[in-house]
Amino acid sequence: MMNWILLLVALAIILLGATVFTNGLEWFGKKMKLSDGAVGSIFAAVGTALPETLVPIVAIMFGTVESGHKIGVGAIIGAPFMLGTLAFFISGLAVIWNRKKRSDYPVMRVDTVVMRRDMEYFMILYAVAITASFLGNHPVVKTFIAMSLILTYAGYVLKTLKGGGEPEAHEIEESEIDPCYFAPKSHDPHMSVIGTQVLSALLLIVWGSYIFVEKVQIISVQLGISPFILALIIAPIATELPEKFNSVIWINKGKDTLAIGNVTGAMVFQGSIITAIGIMMTNWELNTAALLTVALTFASVGMAYLQIRWKKHLTPGTLLAGGFFYFVFLVLIFMGKI
Repeated sequence: MMNWILLLVALAIILLGATVFTNGLEWFGKKMKLSDGAVGSIFAAVGTALPETLVPIVAIMFGTVESGHKIGVGAIIGAPFMLGTLAFFISGLAVIWNRKKRSDYPVMRVDTVVMRRDMEYFMILYAVAITASFLGNHPVVKTFIAMSLILTYAGYVLKTLKGGGEPEAHEIEESEIDPCYFAPKSHDPHMSVIGTQVLSALLLIVWGSYIFVEKVQIISVQLGISPFILALIIAPIATELPEKFNSVIWINKGKDTLAIGNVTGAMVFQGSIITAIGIMMTNWELNTAALLTVALTFASVGMAYLQIRWKKHLTPGTLLAGGFFYFVFLVLIFMGKI
C-alpha cells in the first residue's frame, strides 16, 4: 500500500514541477523575446526530456551488460513511442475538452511551419538511428552515425532559434502569462529569479520521476511484469509525464504551438541525442517489439504530418489516432503476439 501512496505522491510532485516549469519558461521566453515555437520545441522539450534521458543512461552504465542494455534500449525506443502516440492522444483530448473556449475549433492554434519542421527532423533522424541497428556492430560506422545525429540536432536548434514560422507566430506577451511564481508581485522579474524557478522546477520533475520509476519497478515486480515491458512501456510513461502535463496546461491557455511543440521538440531530441547515446553505448540491436513500436510511432506522427502538409492545419481528431496505435501495441503485448 505504501508503494502505491508514494506513486501518487510522485505524480503530484511531477505535476507541481511541470506547472512551475511552464510558468518559468513562459517568462524566460518573454525576457529573451523568443517565439512560442522556440520555447516549446527547444527549451521546454529538452528540459522535460531530462528525466527520460537519465533512465537509459543509468540502466546502461550501472546495469548488467545484458539486462542493463535491454532496459536502456527499451527506454530509448519507448520514449518517442509514448510521445508520438499517448501524448498526442492526451493533447487531442485536451483540445476537445476546451472546445467551448475556442471559436476556431476544431482547427488548432499551431504554427504549422514549426510543427512541420519538428516532425520532418524527427522522422528523418529517427529513421537514420533505426537504420543503424541493421548495420552490425561496427564502431566506426556507429560513431559516425551517432555524431551525425548530434550535429544535425545542433543545426535544428539554431534553425528553430532563428525563427522562420508563420506570420502569426508571436512572442509571449506579459498579459498572457500568470505572475512569476518566484516573484508574484513583480511585473518584470529578474532573469536570476526566473532561472532559479526553472531549475527548481526541473529538480522537482527529476525527483518526482525518479520516485515514480522506482515505485513502478517495485510494483511491477510484485505483479509479475517482465523487465522488458517495464522498460518499453512503464518507465517511458513515467518520464514522459512532464511533457503531457505541460502540454495540457498550455492547451488550456490556448497556446497550442507551445503545447504540441513541447512534444514534437522532445521527439526530435530523443530521435537524435538519446538514440545517439544508445548507438554508442549499447550493441543497438532492436527486437521485434522494438521495431513494432517504431512502426507505430511513424504511423501516428506521419498522420499528423500529412494533415499539416496537405491541409495546412492540425485538428485534435488526428492526434486522437495516436491512442489507437498505442492501444494496438498494448493488445499485441498482452496477447503474447510479440
